[in-house]
Order: sequence, then C-alpha cells, then structure tokens
Amino acid sequence: MALVNVNRKNTDQFYRYKMPKLLAKVEGKGNGIKTVIVNMVEIAKALQRPASYPTKYFGCELGAQTQIDLKNERYIVNGSHDAEKLQDILDGFIEKFVLCPDCDNPETDLLVEARKERIGQKCKACGYNGYIHMQHRLITFICKNPPNESGTPSKKEKKGGRKDKQKGQQNGETSPTHNPMQPGENGIENPDFKNAAAAADDDWSVDTSDAAVQERMGTLTSGVKGLALTDDTEKPQEERFNIFYNFVKKRKESNMDKSVIGEIVAEAERLDIKDKGVLALSEVLFDKNMLEEIPKFRNLFLRFLHGNHKAQKYMLGAFELLVGQSFPADLMPKAVRILKALYDADLLEEEVILQWGEKVSKKYVSREVCSQIHEKVAPFIKWLKEAEEEDSSEEDEEEEEIEVVYDNKAKELKAQADNKAVEEDDDDLDIDAI
Repeated sequence: MALVNVNRKNTDQFYRYKMPKLLAKVEGKGNGIKTVIVNMVEIAKALQRPASYPTKYFGCELGAQTQIDLKNERYIVNGSHDAEKLQDILDGFIEKFVLCPDCDNPETDLLVEARKERIGQKCKACGYNGYIHMQHRLITFICKNPPNESGTPSKKEKKGGRKDKQKGQQNGETSPTHNPMQPGENGIENPDFKNAAAAADDDWSVDTSDAAVQERMGTLTSGVKGLALTDDTEKPQEERFNIFYNFVKKRKESNMDKSVIGEIVAEAERLDIKDKGVLALSEVLFDKNMLEEIPKFRNLFLRFLHGNHKAQKYMLGAFELLVGQSFPADLMPKAVRILKALYDADLLEEEVILQWGEKVSKKYVSREVCSQIHEKVAPFIKWLKEAEEEDSSEEDEEEEEIEVVYDNKAKELKAQADNKAVEEDDDDLDIDAI
C-alpha cells in the first residue's frame, strides 16, 4: 500500500510520520450514490484518532451525510467524491486536529472537556499544552464521542450508546452542527485558551446571572463577541438568514475595511449560510446607485462569490430582485450595464451567466418581469457567446496550422531522404561497373 507523509507540506522522503494514501470507492448510482473510504481504519490508526473523526470531518466540509458502521468498519460519505479531493480535505483535518501548533509533529493527544465543549491538545514531542482555538462543527461530535488514552473510540462510541446515535446520527443524518454552551451557563470563556486552563478551576465562583452576563458581554471587543457562541446554528435556515441580515445591517454604516469584512464572512460561516448570504448582502448594501456601489463592496462580495458557482446563482437571483422589484424605474434600464459590471468585477463567471441566460425563471420575480430583464441583458449574453465561439475557433485554427507545418516538414525530410538514397544507389552502380 502506498504511503504518504502525514504532514504533506513536508516533502522530505525520509519523514518518519507516514500514513496510507487514502483509497475511495464509489458505489451505487443516482440519489443512492456514495463513496466508501476503503482504508479509513488504517489511516485513523496512523493518525492516532478514531476513524469516525475524519469521516465526520468529510461530511462537514462537503456538506454531505455520513454513515459509520463500526461493526463492519465501513465509513461512507454520501455522494461521488474522488480520492484526491478527499485526501486534500483530510490534510485540513490533520492540520486542525492532529498536528502540534508549535512543532508540526503528529504526536498530540486530544483532551476533551465535554461539559465546556472545548478540546485540549497535548504534544508528546515538544510538550505543547493548549486548546484547539476554532469554531468547527466537528467539535460537538468529538465532545460527545471523546477518544480514550490510546486515541481509539471510546466505549460509548463502540457500543453506540448515546441517544443521538440511537436516533440515527451514525446512519445517515447530516453532519453535526456545533451547538456550544449558552453564554452564561459557565460564564464567558477567555478566548486565549492557553491561559484559560488556569482560570477554569474558579468557574464555580463566577456570577452567571443574566445581568452579570450582559455586563461582561458589554466589555468584550467585537472580535471576541464573535467567539461567544449561541445556539443560533440550530435554528431553521430562515431564522439564521434573518440573523445574518440584521448583522450586516448594523455594520452597513461602518467602513468596509478588512476587519469588518472578516466579521461578516465569519458570521456567515458560523450560521452556515455563506452561499445564500449574498441575497442579504445585496438587499442591505445595494440601492438605486448599484453601479457605483459594486466597486465599493467588491472585496466583500469576492469573499462569498469567488469560485463558488452556487453563491453566484444566488447573486443572479439578487440581481433579478433588485432590478425587477426594488427599484424597477431606476435599475431596469441599467440592467445590462449592471450585469456587465458584476462580470467585469469578477463577481460572476461567464459559465454561470450563460447558464442563467438560457432559462427564464419565476423563482425570484414573476416570469413576465424576468423576461423583461433577459431582454435587456440579451446583447451582453450574445457578446459572451460570440466571444466564447471565437476563442474555440481560434484554438481550432491553431491546431490546423500546427498540423500543416508538421506535414510540410515531414514531406521535406522525406524528399531529402529519397534524394540521399538515390545518390547512394548511383555510387553503388559505379563501383559495380569498375
């Protein structure tokens, strides 16, 4: 079995921490298609982590359901995923939950404090001792299924004794959502996890009344307030969308510097609505002066739209809403210029625009209004199609030219070879005559 470095950023061939290269097998078809991680048990043994941890991590990162059959050692991620893609995602798991932050060695043990929903990390190589400082949905799963000292699944995980597993979490439910403690249940945690351990012993003496919690919340900076997690992530998508909408609305008056942009992106990720969040951003940030506002908020929208086709489709939905409903008198005549501005700003890709232009939909506005929008932007859609056809025809012409050059060269070489052969034959005849 092929081996790779546990830390693949380290390209040293003599690196002593190795693991098997991930093997994936796609089974089924249609809606029942799934990917089986063939050698997950061997990988988990090399990482000294329960096999369920990276499997659930795949589910969180891919937005897919996972199935874990401990008895038969089958670890499944719904959908079709190739091994290389899963290997890259596994690198993220290793970096977050296996490698030591100080020495980058994979000799760490996880110390789970389930009551406080936090995970400590102790390195046997360099002595590092701290807390995993992140907000990831896998945290909840690890807290409910802590490893034992050897890094293997706990007895509860093996027996499947927890109520959430009895309800089917192991057998196909969506990957767990991070539901950390309510603010005030054990007091507000110090975000500097290295120093938090010393103060943890005094948690019993902290005033946890509502008034005391609100007073402490008022002293926090905006960055730390983002770490004071609530149960928002368990609310329906519509409620989470409204929370994000109000969050963006409060920050609209601020200058869109890097810190504010970072806060907005982090909030969208926390609420797990980063794709659909562009609808809220567009509604709050754009008005009848949309053409001038696109460059102003470009950096923020790029964080949501770059390389994300699903978010770009939502962006086109927001474009329909703004042009068709909010300010029809102002924006409808400018529809083609607005769409081109979004394209020029790299917020929308050509492929997504052409796909959108093929069909008139009534998802966001009425079919009649959508048809008017498509008529307005038709010249731009035609221009994109012609540009694409020209590029493809130019590539074909280049290929033909290369073939012609090659053929002519071959003919010249062949002619030279024939002439040389004739000369050699003439020489042979002269020699025989003598």
